[in-house]
Amino acid sequence: MTATVLFVSFALLLLLSVPIGISLGVATLITIVYSGKIPVDFLAQGLITSIDSFPLMAVPFFILAGEIMAKGGLTERLFKVANTIVGNKTGGFAIATIITCMFFAAISGSGPATVAAIGGMMIPAMVKQGYDKKFATAVVCAAGSLGVIIPPSIPMVIYGVVGSVSIGNLFIAGVIPGLLVALGLIVWAYIYSRKKGYRGTEEKSSLGDFFKSVWDAKWALLVPVIILGGIYGGIFTPTEAAVIAVVYGLVASLLLYRELDIKELPKILADSSLTTATVLIIIGTATAFGRLLTIEQIPQQVTEVLLSISENPIIIILLITVLLLLVGCFMDTLAAIIILTPILLPIAVNIGIDPIHFGIIMVVNLAIGFITPPLGVNLFVGSGISGLSIESISRAVLPFFIAMLTTLIIIIFVPQLSLYLISILR
Repeated sequence: MTATVLFVSFALLLLLSVPIGISLGVATLITIVYSGKIPVDFLAQGLITSIDSFPLMAVPFFILAGEIMAKGGLTERLFKVANTIVGNKTGGFAIATIITCMFFAAISGSGPATVAAIGGMMIPAMVKQGYDKKFATAVVCAAGSLGVIIPPSIPMVIYGVVGSVSIGNLFIAGVIPGLLVALGLIVWAYIYSRKKGYRGTEEKSSLGDFFKSVWDAKWALLVPVIILGGIYGGIFTPTEAAVIAVVYGLVASLLLYRELDIKELPKILADSSLTTATVLIIIGTATAFGRLLTIEQIPQQVTEVLLSISENPIIIILLITVLLLLVGCFMDTLAAIIILTPILLPIAVNIGIDPIHFGIIMVVNLAIGFITPPLGVNLFVGSGISGLSIESISRAVLPFFIAMLTTLIIIIFVPQLSLYLISILR
């Protein structure tokens, strides 16, 4: 009955459009009061102890680094690199947008941040080039999901902390799956552009133009090399890498590119602080919520239910996938990882799935949730930029959803895609 009160109160709060972090906290508090067996300060303890973690400090620093680099002239240079590669091809602007999102994903670690940074520049540019606004917005919303798949990734940091898994290994494991998801999005963008006759620019880029754009964007392109190289080379931890990303972003934006005015820093700090506060509230309340589930032995019950349906590993992982896809429609990614990792990770390990591989499966699954209503955060960001309704963007993004789902199935059943780079680097 206690578990019923917890889930029903949480669902009702979500239906009333209460923010996810507040919904988790209030539902936990209601359940604590109802049970009468757990002290009320259990919630306060969960809020404090959950964020008292050194690896978790990477989250605010990656958020700040993304804010600095988005406003420091790095985005435009990344697009120029992508445009010299595919700009004159069929659907060149759409494909260049996806590649730019992929580049920026290696800087920001956040899906909505990627949509906001790239969408503000590319949606108007694609419309001016003759693309349908719905398609242009759908491209950016779908490609923005790469922000949490390609490292550094904030959800990977959270999964690593909750599941006691190496964050550095998760970052390395996300590279090939991230590229594969990007390829799936590019394939559909090309097919649709060819069907609609969206041609590339008339100008043909030479090899010299490509090298010039790469040289101009060198400081931006070095970010993922420094972060991943430093972590896996044993030079610094993921948390220290996040701090270095902030310092590097400031140097590149203020001194090298000189496109960031120092007067803008207070606003950047305020915006990143607001985002960080929102994230940490979700982490705190989701942790308390998850601990309450553990006390009520919900993880064991879910395990028993799944194993009672089938002992076939393929059936179980497909059931987990369906569950994660449904959860992604209604719950914030970070909250879902904190609550579901302690439940699902033991099941995955029990059926022979590597914890690193399962982390990638979880993150890609929940990344799809960024473009699935009603919660699809990327859709809301895209709607704010383009002025289109959520409903129209949702219809336009459906083929991209199918492309991402197809890629997810490949990632699930070919674990080497996630584990190959780790095996080489070891």
